[in-house]
Amino acid sequence: MSNTNPMALDLLFGQVQGLVNRYEREGAMRLAPEALGLRSVLQELIEGQQPARLRRSVFYLAAQASGLLAYMAVNAGRSAVAEAYCEEAVELAQEADAPSMAMWALGTRSLAAYYDRRYSDALEWANAGVDIDPHHPQAIRLQVNGRARALGQLGDHKGADRAVGAAEELSGRHHVPEGLTSCISFEPYGLARTLANAATAYVPLNDTENVLRYAGKINGHIEGVDSPWSYALVNLDVATALLVGRNPDVEQAMSIGHQVLDGDGGPPILSVVQRATDLALHARPFESLAVVQDYKDTLSAWRTTPDTRALVGSATMTRHTQTPGRTAEGATPRRSTRVSANTPDQ
Repeated sequence: MSNTNPMALDLLFGQVQGLVNRYEREGAMRLAPEALGLRSVLQELIEGQQPARLRRSVFYLAAQASGLLAYMAVNAGRSAVAEAYCEEAVELAQEADAPSMAMWALGTRSLAAYYDRRYSDALEWANAGVDIDPHHPQAIRLQVNGRARALGQLGDHKGADRAVGAAEELSGRHHVPEGLTSCISFEPYGLARTLANAATAYVPLNDTENVLRYAGKINGHIEGVDSPWSYALVNLDVATALLVGRNPDVEQAMSIGHQVLDGDGGPPILSVVQRATDLALHARPFESLAVVQDYKDTLSAWRTTPDTRALVGSATMTRHTQTPGRTAEGATPRRSTRVSANTPDQ
């Protein structure tokens, strides 16, 4: 006897999409409890029985819920938690026979390693995702957010070029949306998000020309889009590129940095805190200038606000020291998916 029905699963799919739609405005700390509750409901379904056609949907939904929790943990600076949920999401996606969802989860695991500054691991997980299906539209994210950015941090300019080129080629082949998709969306990357990640890949390579070129391409695609994190991250990339180029424009870089810190950047996330902090580090050669000191003072005050303080340690550490298996709200990822997957269908 089945413990669910198609109408109930449709409602759960709607809850997943609702979390995706609200995420960039409300943030991880507010929405993680909802995601945890959704994952708990789905675990109860997994431990019950359904016809095969419904059971695949249950596992797919559970993979999405675990994926949401993984991404939220990345933004909250909890890399060990993120990796645990990514591993779970991959297992659930395999039970659902959903390779695209497994690719998404591996991309998020790459993201977690990247913001933990473990760039070789980030590259490894991105490669694992691409290997599932190099031609799938999910490979766009794996190429540009995973491979290109990790290779940029590892100093491999040619490798980053190849990964960016592969992402652009796939974007054209699959006719993805030109606008900015939600950062946490399970859909393939839109063009604007691909361009933004390409710009990021060239920042550590001190390739100011490509950073500005890709950042410039984004403007026409994100005008009027409510994505404060994306605006903040692109602007911080541009500011850093202006500092590390052959002809540093310190005043412009610091002005852009101020605009990010003073603006409505939405709920703080690790990537914004990390890049704002890195901008100050890149400005050290010019710290005798008043504009640099002003930015550092503003950054110090911003980092002490309640919502930002918890992320500061993660943004400045090379490796994180955390208790594995705990979410931002203290819940433990369930590890029973393999056993539950053997529950017979009826």
